[in-house]
Amino acid sequence: MDSVKDGLASAKSPPVSTDKTFRTRLLVADIFVPITAFFAIQGGIAFVVFVTLVLGVAAWEFWRIFHKGDYAPSLTVLLVFSTSAVIMRYLWGLKYFEIWIGGLLLISLFMHVLQQQRGNDKAASNLALTVFGALYLGFLGSYAISVRFLEQGLYWTMLVFPIISLADSGAYIFGRPFGKHKMLPVVSPKKSWEGYIGGIIVCGLGGWGLAALWHIACTPVLPIHGLILGLVISVAAPLGDFGESMIKRQFNIKDSSNLLPGHGGFFDRIDSSLLAAIIGYYLILLIR
Repeated sequence: MDSVKDGLASAKSPPVSTDKTFRTRLLVADIFVPITAFFAIQGGIAFVVFVTLVLGVAAWEFWRIFHKGDYAPSLTVLLVFSTSAVIMRYLWGLKYFEIWIGGLLLISLFMHVLQQQRGNDKAASNLALTVFGALYLGFLGSYAISVRFLEQGLYWTMLVFPIISLADSGAYIFGRPFGKHKMLPVVSPKKSWEGYIGGIIVCGLGGWGLAALWHIACTPVLPIHGLILGLVISVAAPLGDFGESMIKRQFNIKDSSNLLPGHGGFFDRIDSSLLAAIIGYYLILLIR
């Protein structure tokens, strides 16, 4: 799973081929993408455990960002509900998810009422952060399970999530030499419209190519499906990256952690994949 990352600086930046940060990012991607593919191929419990661990680490990083900013969302609630969402999605799909949401709201409210009773004057803000974090990571992230357990789910998974890496690479490659018009300079100063458009082009063509490859082994997956998924996901997924950048910028934090060299943390890595999972799932239901 990947995020659409910083797409571009000025034309004076060093060539992509000699940029150490870019090489590090590609190395991490080269490792992370095959690991994701490996667990997707294994399917079943193995994939569930993999997604659960990734979201659990991301939940800890989410908590860590706000904790450094002197907020105190509940780490326990974030971990329990981010990971339990994956297990529920595996066992029952979307069924009973209203119980998960109800439990999240009630337990979070209880925890933060007690927090205020103990003297924390930011308990209400912490409550909002806890609920948002669990929904953002658990609810959205668990759609990775929904994609994998569709009919022909392996091939859909191997299409939806690599698309994010394609968009990332396309934005970076086009943005460095051509990126002059910034998209949201306050939120994410390095991202340019040129990089964004380059990511869409690479993602659309790459999605078409991947789907054409998977079509050889799985005839229901058509090249046009890859083109549609690539274009739609690459248009919408940067919002996840901007959202995480907004959070980190408030506290002047560059990365959610240092667990993945060149990418920061797991939260940095999956910010766009969270949106890709839910968009990809419902789009596949529509187009297949």
